[in-house]
Amino acid sequence: MTTESSGDMRCIIVIPCLNEEKHIEPLIEKLGQALYELDARIVVADGGSTDRTREIVRSIAEGDPRVLLLDNPKRLQSAAINLAIDTFGDDHEYFIRIDAHGDYPDDYCQTLVQEAGATGADSVVVAMRTMGFSAFQKATAVAQNSKLGNGGSKHREGAKGHWAEHGHHALMRVAAFRAVGGYDETFSHNEDAELDYRLNKTGYRIWLTDKTAMTYYPRSSVPTLFKQYLGYGRGRARNILKHRSMPSLRQMLPLAVVPIFIGAFLAVLNWIAVIPVGLWAVACIAYGFWIALGQKNPYGPLAAISAMVMHFAWSMGFWMEVFSFRNRRVA
Repeated sequence: MTTESSGDMRCIIVIPCLNEEKHIEPLIEKLGQALYELDARIVVADGGSTDRTREIVRSIAEGDPRVLLLDNPKRLQSAAINLAIDTFGDDHEYFIRIDAHGDYPDDYCQTLVQEAGATGADSVVVAMRTMGFSAFQKATAVAQNSKLGNGGSKHREGAKGHWAEHGHHALMRVAAFRAVGGYDETFSHNEDAELDYRLNKTGYRIWLTDKTAMTYYPRSSVPTLFKQYLGYGRGRARNILKHRSMPSLRQMLPLAVVPIFIGAFLAVLNWIAVIPVGLWAVACIAYGFWIALGQKNPYGPLAAISAMVMHFAWSMGFWMEVFSFRNRRVA
């Protein structure tokens, strides 16, 4: 344990963003109290917004020099964080990563710093509370908050504070981040899990706090949800291939979806081939109805559809990356 007070630990708050004119001003306003209490500065790392995002940030920065706009020519979130820490990290003990399209408690940053001081953690990660507005978003939120959609992930379900291998990135010690080389910018997805792998291997400690959490708003349509999870699958495969690690059981089950789906076409030779994909579909739909009846949630059946989209896209992305990697090696 340490006795450092939050006022003794300077922070840089980094917001990677792209075309977030609707969210960026209220988000910076919400983080305003942390600027005073943590002697912090806010860096908005913009990936080339074509809406009013940059104009809004410049206007805020004119009135408050602790708010800075940084160009992120590589556009990726991982590159945005790396660039912000390379540029401004020297004078700060910690950095806090904020997603522009999420929502946070008013004392979010302060609580993270308090947890870092109390535990001595090199990284403090948080749980994600998913919620939606449209019918499809609400159904997807139900899926992502359930074992059907998250496979029992601790940082998706929420759990008592404990030392963890991975969680949604929130606060990290600048020295630890730099020691392991920051984010791998070849990752467009899953860069946080890849960095956590290196932190753990190097002996740095990650604390999953139960004192605060962030709210995440899921994709609002099937195509955008599919594209997102396709990227997640590719990122997870890239992570496993890079470190020659084994996927966990909760990852092995959904990655089987595409193979059993392809195998179902063998039903023209033998009807038994359709059984595996049928069992998967029935299990998802049954779980959705269990949510509807057991939890009295009317979005349960639609959540099953969202979960099936997530499973299929994640599995497809995983295998696309595996075969792409093999082709690159052959070449």
